[in-house]
Amino acid sequence: MLMKVPAVHLRLALLASSALILVPGAALAQVNEARTIQLDEVTVEGQGAGQEGAITANGYVATATRSATKTDTPVLETPQSVSVVTQQQLEDRKPQSLLDAVSYTPGARVGSYGFDPRYDAFSIRGIDVTYTGVFRDGLRQVNSPNGLFRLEPYGLEGISILRGPAASIYGASSTGGIVDLISKRPTFLPFREVEVQTGSYGRLQGAFDLSGPVTSDNTLFYRLTGLVRDAGTEIDAVRDDRAYIAPALTWKPTDSTTLTLLGEYMDATTGGTAAYINNYATDAAGNPTSLSVGATRVFAGDPRYNDFRQQQGRIGYEFEHRFNDMFTLRQRTRFSALGTNQEYVYGGSGLTRENNWGIVSDTHLETRLRTGDVDHTILSGLDVSRLSYVSKQGFGVIPIGTDPVLNYREEQTQTLTGIYIQDQVKWQNWRLTLGGRHDWLTSEYNTAGFEYDRDDTKFTGRAALGYVTDFGLAPYVSYGTSFTPNPGTILGGGVAEPTTGEQVEVGVKYDLPGMNASLRAAVFDLRQDNAVVYQVVDATNRQVQLDLRSQGFELEGVASLAEGLSVQASYTYTDARILKLTPETEGKRLTSVPYHMASLWLDYTVQEGPARGLGIAGGVRYVGSSFGDNLNRPIIENEPRTYLDAALRYYLENIDPSLKGLRLQVNASNLLDEDGQVCTSNYCYFDEGRKVVASLRYRW
Repeated sequence: MLMKVPAVHLRLALLASSALILVPGAALAQVNEARTIQLDEVTVEGQGAGQEGAITANGYVATATRSATKTDTPVLETPQSVSVVTQQQLEDRKPQSLLDAVSYTPGARVGSYGFDPRYDAFSIRGIDVTYTGVFRDGLRQVNSPNGLFRLEPYGLEGISILRGPAASIYGASSTGGIVDLISKRPTFLPFREVEVQTGSYGRLQGAFDLSGPVTSDNTLFYRLTGLVRDAGTEIDAVRDDRAYIAPALTWKPTDSTTLTLLGEYMDATTGGTAAYINNYATDAAGNPTSLSVGATRVFAGDPRYNDFRQQQGRIGYEFEHRFNDMFTLRQRTRFSALGTNQEYVYGGSGLTRENNWGIVSDTHLETRLRTGDVDHTILSGLDVSRLSYVSKQGFGVIPIGTDPVLNYREEQTQTLTGIYIQDQVKWQNWRLTLGGRHDWLTSEYNTAGFEYDRDDTKFTGRAALGYVTDFGLAPYVSYGTSFTPNPGTILGGGVAEPTTGEQVEVGVKYDLPGMNASLRAAVFDLRQDNAVVYQVVDATNRQVQLDLRSQGFELEGVASLAEGLSVQASYTYTDARILKLTPETEGKRLTSVPYHMASLWLDYTVQEGPARGLGIAGGVRYVGSSFGDNLNRPIIENEPRTYLDAALRYYLENIDPSLKGLRLQVNASNLLDEDGQVCTSNYCYFDEGRKVVASLRYRW
């Protein structure tokens, strides 16, 4: 019987232009609060106290985000594939995790490990982005093998997803792309809300979000967001509890200078293991030879010793000063830290304690100039980051509930320094983007008295050309490379090789004239070398490195129409193949990456009649078949599946004007309770079943 060890090296959990108007989510939410009558297309001005990282959006349709180029560039004119999860989408779908939030985004594969609330493990275009693809407010989110920051979606303005390499300006990041999580920021106008939730598995949650000016001269603004949750999950031994608080301050002494402080603290507890016992025979290498049951419904851990507590915090600032129309200086800096205490049972009791600390700073100068008929937006910057972590682990056949002696220790420090320059050239309808960056990496790793040090240096770049027509059509072609250091070790000892990659993409974007609607299409061909993945070896999850190639195309459409209808639709075709791992796996499809994925979300608000103000929404997500191991054996194949989601909401002021500001909403995910088996890297799990969350919110 093969069984997943929930914490041996803890990595097992993953098996794996300036004229644009900035619209913060809270301000937009105030306008959309009366969404009982859908507003005509409108842009809200002057609501946000801060600028960095803001998203310009109208309903479901984003028109600009700084995440793609670090400058105010319209999405239409950005020659690379970009998707945005707007504040309105977050409010309508009520995602409970990062995986929920990106599940309707093209190219994003979520659910490869079934139901597992411990980590936000997912891939983009077949490339894992869990460790190296998640950014927060334009800065990389430093992670260690067992220390990955957990996300609270209630603390977000929105999410920008840039598919394909972005290392030319961001440095260490995944070839598949980056997911930039945009934190809530202070607003110019007062904004206040409280919300209570209840739902499946005894869920109880209270949340608040308060913002507005502090001083009468409108130079200092605040925001305070927080929640407390006590909840279970479909596995009795796995909790979903957390306490979260996120303060923010913006000081804007002049129109040219802005300083924003962003903080967060979260204390969260879930399960040390969320796996089920697998029942199939294996060969000497731990690979399945025959499959009779796969994942059983027998929990692999012990509820008496299964808590996984994580305490995390971050504090940072964003500074911007515009000297004149030509020069703007920006700096972002963040310090972060987290500590984990993970309990599990596998024959005996296991314990992993890990702490990491990281500091990331990015300083760049934006220069706008004109040479003849050509406009340039030049970005030159310096990016420095440092990660340190210590992991201690222990295991012993001792009474359940007793902590084993922590007799294994590993620690690592990584320092990454990069300088970069980017030029966005605009001539008539043509848009040319050229960028390059050089990184220096040092890594110091120590375990059991053995030291493994390495130094690497790498140049990455991006070149893209687009043409923007007067009627909203914008074809483009782009090429980019990536470079990513890997924390931890690989099978056999030693520090993992840095991961490198490259991609060619051809696409077209179309903003429908006279409509708040956009269509996007892209064809891509990428290669990644020395990618770190997890697979079962000798009945234990281990790190291995492989070369792979992923090819495919994506389609996406979003719209928010004046008649009360919002639409989000996508289709993805991905063919991810192993180029180098073992002779038996060369040319095989990468585990758990389906050829086909598609999604559709429709949201409608009744405009007239007795049901005026009633919001009705429904979504469908299709995930095609895939293989459960890298040998592509039919005995461990994942069948295609379809998930249905739904939502209802109603503004109670339509019943009684005295109830203005109250909204009742119910969201259901996986409405038909599709909880079949899903296998990845030789181990099988179960999808998360039906979940219903009801909320009552009051805004004033």
